[in-house]
Amino acid sequence: MLETDSIQARRSNGQKARERVKRSAHAALGNVDRDPIRLLRINSAGRVQALIPLRYGRMAASPFTFFRGAAILQAHDLAGTPHTGISIPICGDAHLLNFGGFATPERQLLFDLNDFDETATGPWEWDVKRLTASLAVAAAHMGYGRGDSADIVMAAASEYQLRMNEYAQNSTLDVWYQGITFERMLQDAETPEGRRLIGRAMEKAAGRTNESMLHKMAYLDGGHWRIRDAPPAMFHPSGPVTLLGKAEHWPDTPTWKKKMAKCYAGYLDSLAPDRRELLKHFAVQDVVFKVVGVGSVGTVCLVMLMVDSWGNPLFLQVKEARQSVIARYARDKAPAHDGYRVVAGQRLLQAASDIFLGWSTGPRGRHYYFRQLRDMKVSADVESFNQKILTGYARMCGRALARAHAKASGHSVELAAYMGRAGQFPEALLAYAQGYARQNEKDYRRFLEACRAGKLPMRTDEDMAADFRV
Repeated sequence: MLETDSIQARRSNGQKARERVKRSAHAALGNVDRDPIRLLRINSAGRVQALIPLRYGRMAASPFTFFRGAAILQAHDLAGTPHTGISIPICGDAHLLNFGGFATPERQLLFDLNDFDETATGPWEWDVKRLTASLAVAAAHMGYGRGDSADIVMAAASEYQLRMNEYAQNSTLDVWYQGITFERMLQDAETPEGRRLIGRAMEKAAGRTNESMLHKMAYLDGGHWRIRDAPPAMFHPSGPVTLLGKAEHWPDTPTWKKKMAKCYAGYLDSLAPDRRELLKHFAVQDVVFKVVGVGSVGTVCLVMLMVDSWGNPLFLQVKEARQSVIARYARDKAPAHDGYRVVAGQRLLQAASDIFLGWSTGPRGRHYYFRQLRDMKVSADVESFNQKILTGYARMCGRALARAHAKASGHSVELAAYMGRAGQFPEALLAYAQGYARQNEKDYRRFLEACRAGKLPMRTDEDMAADFRV
């Protein structure tokens, strides 16, 4: 009886949130009367100077890549939208390319959120708006008309609503045990083409292991493994092709044990005892700087190549954790350590997480988190999708986001009660997504004008790679 009363009270709280914010109010774009160039400069502060032009070069490729790198703009704008008052752990950057496949410790392939650099406690609706806006931007980039774009966005929004209503009927443990496997996706695929794409992704993931990467990325040098330089994407921090200034150098492998012992020891302390024992079997062979993504370009990202006594490799990624754009604009207090914030958020939101996921503090007080570089990880080639496949993919993203929110928050009952089962909330998200896609186009044009006028430095990967060709 007490449990029934508790569930009823939670439903009532969710429905009362409609009095604070009508579901139709989620169509509002928020604080869009601002200078996007100023905000992008703020977001670039503290990054590796030589890589900031590359960040802007990648963003300049299209309105779609610009949107990926401009999470700070949408977070700023969302701060001016109505808030239901229900804050939960959110991804913070739930655009459609931050979902993908990865292996659980049991080697099962799951589909889930896979990027948590911006994770924080914040309004749950911000994640759904980031996802739906990204779908509208992607649909426009791929040349789909307004009707097809609407179908794609509504697929994600409606699936999120549907699945949250389902999770509201499940026990707490059932929600925590939920995971979206690729085998289940194969069963649920509506078309032969969809099944073919999922099967290909599974084959690709099976081949993306530490062992398969070793000979692609590294070579033996006197019995010691060394990672190949490939600037600007990968280079030794203190090597001849480094892009780091003297003040930005991270020590190379020979000085790792001496200068980085404290950072690595801090990382080990963040792991469970069995994981610490596991890592005792590996020795560091080499360390390189790696340039990743769009929004992360210019932040410190290292790759450690380690081997065990049998010569089997393990690639660990050491990535800088900066202040979340969500924490900057949401009113909720963020943890003191940003590496911990990323790790805690990932563990809460994902159905299963990397066994090597941990955090530490490095030189000059910078915060970092550690994870495997590539362990059966695979992402969708969204730009090759037709409209039907992209609609199905949008539906999977909406489902995965609902599962993540239900698990991390424990508020599936409240969120389901707020949204209800009718169309008001998805329709408001559609209006928001289409409106924000237009706003993104405006911001993109202003960004390109600033780059062409020399107000923002811009170089492509090809430009920078040419600097190192003989």
